[in-house]
Order: sequence, then C-alpha cells, then structure tokens
Amino acid sequence: MRNPRRYRGIDYSRGCYLRRIDNNRIEKMFSPRFSIQSEALNRADADVWAVSDRARELAGKGEDVIFLCVGDPNFDTPEPILDFARARLGVGRTHYSPAAGEPVLRRAIADIESKVSPHPCSPDDVVVFPGGTNAIYSVLACLLNPGEEIVIPEPMYIGYVPICDSLRLKVKPVPCPAETHFAFDVEAIKRAIGENTRAVMINTPGNPTGAMATPEQLRELAAYCRARNIWLVCDEMYSMITFARRHTSLRTAAEHLDNIVVIDGLSKSHAMSGWRLGWAVARGPLVERLAEFAGATIFGCPQFIQETAAFALEFDTYFVKQMRDAYLVRRDLIVERIGRMPGLSCTVPDAGMFVMMDVSRVALSQNGGSSRAFAESLLDAERVSVLPGSAFGASAKNHVRLTLAADEASLNRALDRIERFVASGSRQAG
Repeated sequence: MRNPRRYRGIDYSRGCYLRRIDNNRIEKMFSPRFSIQSEALNRADADVWAVSDRARELAGKGEDVIFLCVGDPNFDTPEPILDFARARLGVGRTHYSPAAGEPVLRRAIADIESKVSPHPCSPDDVVVFPGGTNAIYSVLACLLNPGEEIVIPEPMYIGYVPICDSLRLKVKPVPCPAETHFAFDVEAIKRAIGENTRAVMINTPGNPTGAMATPEQLRELAAYCRARNIWLVCDEMYSMITFARRHTSLRTAAEHLDNIVVIDGLSKSHAMSGWRLGWAVARGPLVERLAEFAGATIFGCPQFIQETAAFALEFDTYFVKQMRDAYLVRRDLIVERIGRMPGLSCTVPDAGMFVMMDVSRVALSQNGGSSRAFAESLLDAERVSVLPGSAFGASAKNHVRLTLAADEASLNRALDRIERFVASGSRQAG
C-alpha cells in the first residue's frame, strides 16, 4: 500500500519538507496537508484496487492479462442511442441544465416508476446525478451527520465504505454468510439497528453476490425502518439484469414512501457506464435538499446526456434483453466450469454481473488462506485478474469475484488458466 503521506519520495508526515540547496543552505518547502476524509479514501483505494492496478501495469507492458475484475459491460452503447446523442450535440444541447435534472428525463423516469409501482411517481420526485455512486454520496450527505450510524448488509458494493468514510459516518455491517448463499436477512438487519442508527442502505440485486430481496422482505424492512424514524436507501443499479425472477423495487413493495430512497442508473442496463448518469427517487423535502446539494456540487448534468438517457429509457428493450441473455449464458458457463474444478465452488447468482468463487478449500501453498493472496498469486502465475472478496466485507473473505463482462472465448481462456493454477498449486501443496 502506498504511504498517503509520501509523494514522489517526499515525506510530509512531519509537517514540512526541508530541501538542501548546498552544504550551507536548507530551504523550507511548502508542506500540503489533507483532510481526514481524503486520507481515508487514499488508503481504501490503494488497498482495494491494488491487484487490479498491478494487472493494468502488466497489460501496459504487453502481458496477456485477462481482466475479470471490473463490472464494466463489454457491450457498446447501442447505435440508435449514439445517433440520438450526436443529434442533440448538433443542435447545441451543451449548456447548463436545471440542478435537479432536465424535465424530459425526470418525466421518463417517473413514468417508468409509475408503471411498475402501485404508488404514482411525479417528475418532482426525481433528482438526476452524474452516476449512481454520486447519487449515493449525495443522498447520504443529505441524510446523515458526521458520526451517525448507517447499517449496511455485506458483502457490499466496494464504493459504500469510502463514501461513508468521506462523510465520516459509522458503518455497521450486517454479515450475510456464504453458507446461506449470501441471502438477504431482514432479521439480522433489524437486530443491527441501534439508537444511533439514522439509515439503512441495501442493494438489491446485490453487487457482488447477485442476491435479491423478496417483496415481502422489502415490505417488512420498510415498515420496520419507518416505525423507528429511520431512512431506508435502496441501490437498484442491477434492476434490469435478473435471471431467476424479476426485480421488485423497494418503491413497489413499501406501503409508505416518506422514508424511502431508491437509486438507479443506466450504467449496467444500457451499457452506458462511461456516460455517468444516475438518479435518486424520493419524496417531499428530501428531493428539495437533493436538488440544492446537486446545484452546489455538480451544477447539473450535461443536457445532451440527460436527453439521450430519456431516449434510452424509451428505446426498444430488445437490446437490454440481448445483453441479459448473454450474461445468463456466461453465468452458466462459469458455474459449470467451476463446478468441475476440485476444491472450488461458487454461489449461483440470481442477478447482476458477477459470480463469487469460493477458494477456501483450495490447498495452495502460495494462497495463505487469503482471497487477496489468491488473487495476487493467480495474477502472478496465470495473468488472470480477479477481485478479492475481502474487499466487499468479511462475509466474502474466502471468495474472489469474477465478472460476466467478458466474451465467452475470454472466459473460457481465463477458466482454463484458473484450472491449471489450482491443479498446479494442489500438486505443490501435496
């Protein structure tokens, strides 16, 4: 891990940097100091992405690295959506937009929410942000004060803890054990809620596990949180990538919406990760505060991107189905191949873009019982990059995450290498 107090060999930890000019002169240089929040982010980023960063370094040197570590769709944004964006650029839609978002996009989102939920949704209930992660940050910044507690089931999305650290919130993780296939556990969440809990944040379908909450679970948790005057925030970024059953939104399941916030976006569903477009759906005063926060921090998202997003939401959903079907084929390929590898197993995800592979029973002398060590050793030996499960929480410490965002040929090559790696390690251990 890099030292956050060192930059290009200069040590700032003592409050200043002294540079020797010659034998008789020493010059006192400016010594930058950074916030506690940025220090926490610096440490977290260096630790979580260390294996992935090294994989990119190797690839940059010409090494044949197969990346199974990042959830970036390997599909391009559909051509009709690109054509629409070009047209909007051509008519000058490159100026400031309202802080809460362009009316055409807020209306498109509200129309979809109204169709899938028994509760009507108004465009005034929607605030647009540059990506789902920024939406989460903005929502939590408006809901909680520094030092207050937020309850989050884990394994959890990698970005949650850094966001909470930057806001100086106390995260109380709720384990969802691998033994239960990382199943959503309402009773465990309820037990974790304490006097200082101001919010609960859930992710369904979940990243990294693909676990989904049932409508009954969502309804029960929403009512429990409301009775205790606690916010319930639901990240639904993978809502359109489901396999076993359809996604049920928290807004659909909940009886009341005054303590409910739902976050979604187009990164996964429409292969638009680089467009950076997400949103939050809420009610009443929170929407006003979110719009004010957006006005102060981002000053609105680009006009042409928002209008293109509205078009994408109304676009023929055949592309979304094609992409989802491809992910299902890839999921089944990975599950079948891993199932034939001695010592390895995996949980079959109901949704999402990832498979969690259990490496705890693999007798690798170079593993040392750590998913991080396994990922590092796999990269060293076979040039396959996976993400250590420990990055997502203690419940996934014996797992590594494999992405479905790679074509079948690349997946088969990667799985061949993993199989060879495991077989080689087992022989060494024996």
